Amino acid sequence: MYKIAVLAGDGIGPEIVTQGVKVLKAAGEIFDIKFDFQEALIGGCAYDKYSKPLPDETIKIAHDSNAVLLGAVGDWKYDTLPPEVRPERALLGIRKELNLFANLRPVVIFDELISSSALKPEIIKGTDIVIVRELTGDVYFGTPKGIEVRVDENGNGVRYGYNNMIYSEKEIERIAHVAFKTASSRNKKLCSVDKANVLDVSRLWREIMTDISKQYPDVTLTHMYVDNAAMQLISNPLQFDTVVTGNIFGDILSDEASMISGSLGLLPSASLSYDGAVALYEPIHGSAPDLKGLNVANPIATILSAAMMMKYTFNNNEAYDLIFNAVKSVLREGYRTKDIYKDGDKPVSTVQMGELIVNKMKG
Repeated sequence: MYKIAVLAGDGIGPEIVTQGVKVLKAAGEIFDIKFDFQEALIGGCAYDKYSKPLPDETIKIAHDSNAVLLGAVGDWKYDTLPPEVRPERALLGIRKELNLFANLRPVVIFDELISSSALKPEIIKGTDIVIVRELTGDVYFGTPKGIEVRVDENGNGVRYGYNNMIYSEKEIERIAHVAFKTASSRNKKLCSVDKANVLDVSRLWREIMTDISKQYPDVTLTHMYVDNAAMQLISNPLQFDTVVTGNIFGDILSDEASMISGSLGLLPSASLSYDGAVALYEPIHGSAPDLKGLNVANPIATILSAAMMMKYTFNNNEAYDLIFNAVKSVLREGYRTKDIYKDGDKPVSTVQMGELIVNKMKG
C-alpha cells in the first residue's frame, strides 16, 4: 500500500488533480498496485481555514507519504495579503520542507499538436528536452531579503527592495550530479545555463559544473548565457537535450518552453530530493482562477505528472509508457480541451479528457 498526498490547492487545482487521481487509480488496477490517497489543504484554501498557506497538518501528511500530487495555488483575492502568507509561499515552503532540490521538467512536442504551437513546425518537430532546475536556492530563498527605507542625500526616506542570489558549492554540486546523470540516460548532451559574464554566483556555478563534468566523460557539457538561451530555446530548440540551470532562470525558461508545446496545460514536472524522501509531482501551470469551475482546464500536464510519479517514485516505466501513450492516442484521435482546440478538432471538457485517457489505458 503506497500513500499519496493529494494537495489539490486553488483555482482549477481540484479539477485537474481529480483527473490525475483517476489515472493513478487506473494504473493501480492494471499493475496491481494499491494506493491510499490522503487529501490535505495548501495555498489559499489552507489560508482560509488555518490562516497560513502551508499548515502543519499538510506538512505531516506529505512527510508520511510516498509521493505528493499537487494541483496549483493562488487566487486574485489573496493578492493583498502580506507576502509571508500569500498562497505562493506554500510552494517554496513545501519544497524546503521535503528537501526537493531538483526539478525535472520535460518539454516534448506531440506530433499531434504541432499545429497548436505558435512556432513553425520545422523548428519544433522532434523537440525532446529535459530542463533540470535547482529548486531550493537562488533569489527565492537567499537571505538577507526584504524591503526597507533608507535615507538619501537629501534626508528623504527611499524604499529599497532586495533579494540575495546565493548558491553554495555543495548546492551546485548536487544539482550538477542530477543533471549529468539525466543527460547520461538520454543523448549525453548537457547545456548549463547561467549569467557568468555578469554574476559572481554564476561564475561559481560554471566553475563547479565544469569540474563535475570530469566525472562524466561520456557527457558533452556546453555553457550558455541565460539571455541567449531564452532566444535559442525558441529559435532552435532541437539543439537542446538536457538543460541545467538555477532556480529563477529555470522558472522562466521552463515556462517559456510551453510555447513549444502549445500550452502550459501540457507540461508536467517532478520535484525530487534523491535521498529517499518524498517526491512531489505537479503541472507547471498556475491556478487559473478565471477558469475555476468551468470544466475547461487541460488536465494533461497533471496526468503526465502522475505518469512521472509512476516512473520516478514507483520505478514503473511500463506504467509511465502506458499513460504517455494513452495521452498521445487521445490527441491523435483529435480530442482537445479549450486551450489547444482548433477548428475541426473534437472539443472535450476537463472530465471528458481524463475519462478518454483512462479508457485508452484500460484498452
